[in-house]
Amino acid sequence: MADEPKTRPTDADVEAFVSAVPHPVRRRDARTLVSLLTRVTGEHPTLWGPSIVGFGTYHYRYASGREGDMAAVGFSPRRAATTIYLMDGVDAHADLLERLGPHTTGKGCLYVKDLDDVDLGVLEAVLRASWSTLTAGDVGRRLSGPSA
Repeated sequence: MADEPKTRPTDADVEAFVSAVPHPVRRRDARTLVSLLTRVTGEHPTLWGPSIVGFGTYHYRYASGREGDMAAVGFSPRRAATTIYLMDGVDAHADLLERLGPHTTGKGCLYVKDLDDVDLGVLEAVLRASWSTLTAGDVGRRLSGPSA
């Protein structure tokens, strides 16, 4: 039997979570991202685990048999930077990210220290493209492999 995913949707109040973010820039950026992602996705935010604000869901299944559900797009206001989760991977957005402004990346994470320093139009395009991919099911099929 597969392990239960650690990150699951909760009933926690997203506005209370955002209001409690200690760093003023991360708090401001969290409010901006809630507004932006609500507009992009048409979904209401949900707190996933203790610190990820997510929008929508998608189902993933790996070749190993591990599967579960996760927010289709989301972010977390971390101490060093705001982490924006691009579940279809950062590489899928390389061209746009070249025009974003100051940021760093991981495999599926975009790290931004201050949204005032980046092009919000480019960020919206990245988030819209990622949302479209995840909600169309393309990633689920790709993660499942050819035998799915």
